[in-house]
Amino acid sequence: MIDLRRYADREYMLLASYAMHSRDTAGRVHTEASHSYRGPFARDRDRILHSSAFRRLSGKMQVFTGEMGIYHRTRLTHTFEVASVARTMARVLRLNEDLTEALALMHDIGHPPFGHCGEDILSHCMQSAGGFSHNGFALVIVEQLEQRYASFPGLNLSRETLAGQDIRAHKAEAAVGHSPMLEVQLVDLADSIAYDAHDVDDALQMGLLSIDELSELAVIRRALDRTRGRHGLLPKAQLRQLLVHELIDLQVGDLLEQAVDAVRPLEGYNTANVSEAGLRLTHSETISQERSELESFLFNAVYRHKRLIPVRQAASERLETMFRILVRDPSRMPLRFRQRAESRAIESVVGEYIAGMTDAFCDAQYRYAVESNTGPLADW
Repeated sequence: MIDLRRYADREYMLLASYAMHSRDTAGRVHTEASHSYRGPFARDRDRILHSSAFRRLSGKMQVFTGEMGIYHRTRLTHTFEVASVARTMARVLRLNEDLTEALALMHDIGHPPFGHCGEDILSHCMQSAGGFSHNGFALVIVEQLEQRYASFPGLNLSRETLAGQDIRAHKAEAAVGHSPMLEVQLVDLADSIAYDAHDVDDALQMGLLSIDELSELAVIRRALDRTRGRHGLLPKAQLRQLLVHELIDLQVGDLLEQAVDAVRPLEGYNTANVSEAGLRLTHSETISQERSELESFLFNAVYRHKRLIPVRQAASERLETMFRILVRDPSRMPLRFRQRAESRAIESVVGEYIAGMTDAFCDAQYRYAVESNTGPLADW
C-alpha cells in the first residue's frame, strides 16, 4: 500500500521514471542509517545549506566587488537564484527536486574570493600542483574540509550528489558518451540562464551598460518586446527589472519546450537508461545562438569594462602576494592547513586556504601577512 508519509512512495507517485529516485541511490561513503522522513537528497541539501562554506558565499563577489556598490549579486544570492530556476524546471519535468536543489546549492561552493579573477590567479599560482578548479575544490570542501560530524570528515553526501559535482569538474569528458543525470544537466543550464540575466541586471543598475546598447542583441530585443507588449512604456528602473524577468522566463520556457519533447519518449526508462542513451537537454537553435551572442557581448562589454579591470588587477595582485608569502613560510597558515601540508603539495594547500576565504577576510589576512613578519593567519 502506498503511504505518502514515506518519501519513496511520494517519489513513486510524483516523479517520472527517468528521474533519479531515492530508492536507487548508491548510498554514502560512510554508511548511515536512513532518516525517518527525509530522503537522501533532502539530507544532502540540508547539509550543504547548513555548512560553513555555504554561508561564506555571502561574502564572495559574483562579478562586481563591494567597492562598486551594494546592489549586485554575491555568490550566495546567485546560488539561491540558480536553485529557484532549477527547482522550477525539475518540477515541470518531474525530476527529483531535492537532488536538483542540493546540486544547485553546492555548484558554486568552491569559488575563491574575487570571482573569476581569483580563480585565474590561483590557477596560475598552482600550476605545479595541477592548477585550481572551483568545481574540484567544491568536492574537497564537502569531502574533507567541512568538519560537522564526529564520525567522518566532510558532509558525507550521497554518491549521486558528489557525482553531479564531479561532472561539473570534468565537463569536457561529460560532453561525450553517456550523458549526466538530467538533474545535473538542469542545474548547469539554470546556472547559465541565471548568471547571464543577472549580470545584465547588475550592469544596467550600476550604469556600465544602457538598455539601448543591449537592445542591439536579439535575445534582449525579444525580451523587451515581450515586456513592452505586456506593460507598455515604463520608467527605466521598472523596465530593467521586468526585462530581467522576461529574459529568464523566455529562456526557461524555451528550454522546457525542448525538454518536454525530448523526454516524452523516455517514459519507462530509468535514469541509467537515459544516461546510456546520451540524452542532453538543450535550448532551441534560435535561443542557443542568441544566448551565445549575449554571452560574447557581456564578456567584452562588462567583464572587461574599464571600471572593472583595475579592481580585478588589484585583487589579483593581493592574492598572488599572499600566496607567495605562505608558500615561502607555511608556518603562517592555521594549524589544520599546516597539518594538511605534511602530506600534500604546499602550493595545493595554500591554494585551498586562500580559496575558502571571503573577499573581506582575504583582504584582512593580506594586510596582516604583508604588515607582520610573524604569527599565523586566522582560520576561516
